[in-house]
Amino acid sequence: MYSIRQGLILGFHGCDRQVAEDVINSRSDLRQSINSYDWLGHGVYFWENSVSRAMEFAEFLKESPGRSRHPIKDPAVIGAVIHPGFCFDLVDYQNLCLLKSGFEVFKSAWETSGKILPANRNTGSGDDLLLRDLDCAVIEVIHQIRKESDEPQFDSVRGVFWEGDYLYPNAGFKQKNHVQLCVRNPNCIKGYFLPRSLNSSFSKV
Repeated sequence: MYSIRQGLILGFHGCDRQVAEDVINSRSDLRQSINSYDWLGHGVYFWENSVSRAMEFAEFLKESPGRSRHPIKDPAVIGAVIHPGFCFDLVDYQNLCLLKSGFEVFKSAWETSGKILPANRNTGSGDDLLLRDLDCAVIEVIHQIRKESDEPQFDSVRGVFWEGDYLYPNAGFKQKNHVQLCVRNPNCIKGYFLPRSLNSSFSKV
């Protein structure tokens, strides 16, 4: 009943400058991510309300070309005005219960077929589970079950993540905490824009 999100969200996507310019000028659109390890399943990913995190990620991909199918030469950020629509919001308790139920269905099916469950993994450089094969598979199974049952399809998936080193001893916050939005329905994206720099002659709004 309350899964239709009200209002608009600003999302930011880190990419190569040429990609940003092509999208802004309607020469192309952002590609859906379809990796087996995508954190929120398949779709177009945005950092919610964090242009700085999007740029940091684009710069990281430039320095780590092996981490992206489309290497970045000139890091840039494109902004999007997004209506989440019917959102599988994993900050909502009811949706977390649905995610858990989806896992049980997925686990049973894989065990019956004799397959080994995929696992979330780190990249060897820390404890963060940056490769989310299990989570991705479970979320995609939920989408598939809803499709086969003729239930309304989720337009987007939203999740909050704790990532990076702790900010200080005994902290409850990490360096790269963030909210991600995965857009499955392209009609959720109402428009694109290039982020502006602040005008230092006026107060920050």
